[in-house]
Amino acid sequence: MLLGCIADDFTGATDLASMLVRAGMRTVQTIGVPSRPLGEAPDAVVVALKSRTIPARDAVAQSLAALAWLRGQGAKQFYFKYCSTFDSTDAGNIGPVADALLDALGAKLTIACPAFPTNKRTIYLGHLFVGDVLLSDSPMRDHPLTPMRDANLVRVLGRQTRRKVALVPHEAVAKGADAIRAAFAKLEADGVAHAVVDAIDDADLMAIGSACRDLALVTAGSGVALGLPQNFRAAGLLPARTDAAALPDVKGASAVLSGSCSAQTRKQVAAMARTHTAVALDPLAAASAEAMADAALAQAAGDLAAQRPFLVYSTAEPAQVAKVQSALGRERAAELIEQAFGVLAARLVERGVRRLVVAGGETAGAVVQALGVESLAIGPAIDPGVPWTTARGRTTLALALKSGNFGSDDFFLKSLAMLP
Repeated sequence: MLLGCIADDFTGATDLASMLVRAGMRTVQTIGVPSRPLGEAPDAVVVALKSRTIPARDAVAQSLAALAWLRGQGAKQFYFKYCSTFDSTDAGNIGPVADALLDALGAKLTIACPAFPTNKRTIYLGHLFVGDVLLSDSPMRDHPLTPMRDANLVRVLGRQTRRKVALVPHEAVAKGADAIRAAFAKLEADGVAHAVVDAIDDADLMAIGSACRDLALVTAGSGVALGLPQNFRAAGLLPARTDAAALPDVKGASAVLSGSCSAQTRKQVAAMARTHTAVALDPLAAASAEAMADAALAQAAGDLAAQRPFLVYSTAEPAQVAKVQSALGRERAAELIEQAFGVLAARLVERGVRRLVVAGGETAGAVVQALGVESLAIGPAIDPGVPWTTARGRTTLALALKSGNFGSDDFFLKSLAMLP
């Protein structure tokens, strides 16, 4: 193993794994920290945690357990992956986890760079942009769990750590890897532990990746991973590969499960609902998660019997999300919906569904845990950051796990059309 990665949610893990496969690294994603060595020798492993919104102390404990396992497998460099919109609160979890990993590795400096220009996430003068607006002016400002109302990443991260945070501006990044490394050295000499790095295009990501060659720990979104494989290749550790994304065919019925309430997922739900059965989960009308799942199954029974793809969603506008949270409480509402999707996924697989598209990190976590998925082999990308995967566990499945803000408007339909 060359690169050992820790991701703070399941769709983010798949996003990172897809980027590594694109760059020619054979990559396996595990669901949680494995209890034993893998029965194969991939170039990279991404340990998928469900730690983005749990208490910071728990996120730190889980991340350190993942690090210990990856170190035990011989990984040469480590990567902590978070969302390209830096989803977090003032209490964490990005800062506390990054600090704990630095301490465990005995490292002094790491980067913070959630940029993913292909998906219109860019950083300039330390400010994160979503498309042409600041993060704080994007729909992320109303995220139900991690509302992002400050676009200045130096400030955001500074509130999560006692260590010094500073910026590597685009002026240095544009000069290439050597200039970025020189900036790292100066910041480290000044006692800085977290270097927020500007990036506005893929050329910047390649240069940043090259500059990270000697860092024990990289913390970033998936974009920086584009530039890391070149370092292993230059060192003679990574051969050229043309089959990194090869997956076996998985036959069976298909369904789409959408728990994300992002603006982009709302467009994707609307696009699929125009031509397919679309069943809404209503936590205010159900007595339990099981009742919600049973109601959805009843409404989709005809499609399931005919093996027609269909959609089940809890995706809603911010006002509706606020109404549900007001009635049930934020944590209870999220827990109820996640449990319903887990129950629903298990019952769908019992009825012959073998291909699932899942939208939303929390939803994906609930689904893969309910299905007993142990690991994912990463296949071809559907859209940037979202590949098809083959799940290994109690049943072999084709899974596409999509972060809320990713994918084209017709993503659900496009993903299903890719399968033979």
